[in-house]
Amino acid sequence: MADSERHAGTGRLLTGLAWAVLLLGLWMWGSEVTGGRSGASARAAGDVAAVGRPGDVELPPPAQPLPAALPQRIDIPVLGVQAPVVARGLDGDGAIDPPPFDQAAVVGWYAGGVRPGAAGTALMVGHVDTETRPAVFYKLSTLVPGRTVRVVRDDGKVAEFTVDAVDVVPRDRFDAHRAYGTRRAGRAELRLITCGGIFDRTGHAYTANVIVSAYLTGTSA
Repeated sequence: MADSERHAGTGRLLTGLAWAVLLLGLWMWGSEVTGGRSGASARAAGDVAAVGRPGDVELPPPAQPLPAALPQRIDIPVLGVQAPVVARGLDGDGAIDPPPFDQAAVVGWYAGGVRPGAAGTALMVGHVDTETRPAVFYKLSTLVPGRTVRVVRDDGKVAEFTVDAVDVVPRDRFDAHRAYGTRRAGRAELRLITCGGIFDRTGHAYTANVIVSAYLTGTSA
């Protein structure tokens, strides 16, 4: 974060590059994201480094998926995050178009995919920083398995997800299916994505991306 703040003018460039590399595979992968296909677990792959693993944490059983509804807000209590959610599509490079930098406290949801709480994998993206300050997902990498993520929906229900993995994915070894594929068939899952790793001064980009995986474990009103 300090690197992007010290190098005025590079924040938009480094974040844009990270989004393009991170999500180019989504454009190529297409319907596999929305179809809820069960993919290989990232923990078995040498190209995905684990930050958070279940370990000794006893995770709750999955809840039954909900009918589709639009997300309105995301809450991550342990991080103090309460952020509005806006629908986003793909940009000209085939990457999810994140919220504008003047909306750094907003989270983008990939509207071409699964709605949070429904069966399959819903994707949300947020900036880690701007040129001058931390952004909505600045502390995302500090999450650990067992933590709760809540998504407020337009049907009046709150989908409650439990984090089961936090991965740092190197940009040069990114595998879209491992990153975005449903970990277990039949579950409602959620991915929260932002930039991570270290700042590469030569390439003017982050070296990796943080991907938080969670699954639906409850519902409240």
